[in-house]
Amino acid sequence: MATATAARTLARAIPRSTASSTSSLRLAARTSRNDAHAAKRFFQNSSRRHYSSAPEPPKSSSSTGIILGAAAAAALAGGFYYYNTQGKIPEVHLKKGSAGETAGLLKPTTEDYQKVYDAVAKLLWEKDDYDDGSYGPVLLRLAWHASGTYDAATGTGGSNGATMRFAPEGDHGANAGLKAARDFLEPVKEQFPWISYSDLWTLAGVCAVQEMQGPIIPWRPGRQDRDVAFCTPDGRLPDASKDQNHIRAIFGRMGFNDQEMVALSGAHALGRCHTDRSGFDGPWTFSPTVMTNDYFKLLMEEKWGWRSWNGPKQYQDKTSKSLMMLPTDMALIQDPIFKKYVEKYAKDGQAFFEDFSNVVCKLFELGVPFESKPEDRIRFKPTADES
Repeated sequence: MATATAARTLARAIPRSTASSTSSLRLAARTSRNDAHAAKRFFQNSSRRHYSSAPEPPKSSSSTGIILGAAAAAALAGGFYYYNTQGKIPEVHLKKGSAGETAGLLKPTTEDYQKVYDAVAKLLWEKDDYDDGSYGPVLLRLAWHASGTYDAATGTGGSNGATMRFAPEGDHGANAGLKAARDFLEPVKEQFPWISYSDLWTLAGVCAVQEMQGPIIPWRPGRQDRDVAFCTPDGRLPDASKDQNHIRAIFGRMGFNDQEMVALSGAHALGRCHTDRSGFDGPWTFSPTVMTNDYFKLLMEEKWGWRSWNGPKQYQDKTSKSLMMLPTDMALIQDPIFKKYVEKYAKDGQAFFEDFSNVVCKLFELGVPFESKPEDRIRFKPTADES
């Protein structure tokens, strides 16, 4: 973990302007054997977004979380539970305890869900054997794709169900590579067996954004896992080779307006494409594990041309030739209505953070029959805020 943390310390404290910088930083990090806790604290307290032009995320109070009543969830960890949402508060009935406990009722508290968040964050720090040293982007993609199947007209799909666990949906082309994210979260599910997969996946998506220095995203529990019969048909997720008409058709089906569509596209500030999954290749920004508004800046300020290669049509930046944009990305500046929001977010990172938080919260709640109220949403404390 010391090496992983030192790598992040170096990578985020020094501007990264070329793809080769990443390799140099990793090489330097491998020679470091500093204390892991000290290195992590150094990064968290003094290296936050040193090379990013994005704003500091707004300070949010954690006092507005769901008040679910006292419960000793930690003492019950290891047992087997199931959700009962007949009441307004998600209740968990203990069927079999890890130490012969008497069967009873468990009401997870805000603190219990914060513990799940912290466990995901801890894994993100400890496991750096993924793209650019972080599983964060693929966790966000898992939550996004689990939620983005929602159809407002039929009320089907969405994050409620976690049906990507099953082959019909898990094998859809748009979900290629997401097994890595699902497997990553299995140790957390084992540690907190009372949480549903659908709650865990979306909570992990929130954690990924916040731990990658993005905005606070309000979240609430209440999703129930479903069986294979609830798998959605293929074709509900965006096709990156299409144009603005396709974007409006896909996101409009979920109930999003033009501004929300552009804000959601800002998730492309994180991660990269893979030839063995989508067929496309490369990152969108120079900081694929740190949330910024650079995706919009690059769309507006960089010059883009078609990449000459044997893969599908994609754009390449003319300056470094190390970044890429998809046809759906370029559609955002080719369409005059979309473009005005791209311009807004390129100029105002704070506005992007605020709108991104709102639209991701909405995305993760599509089709979920919550019993709790919107004002009961939890605002998790990022580990970077620990003293």
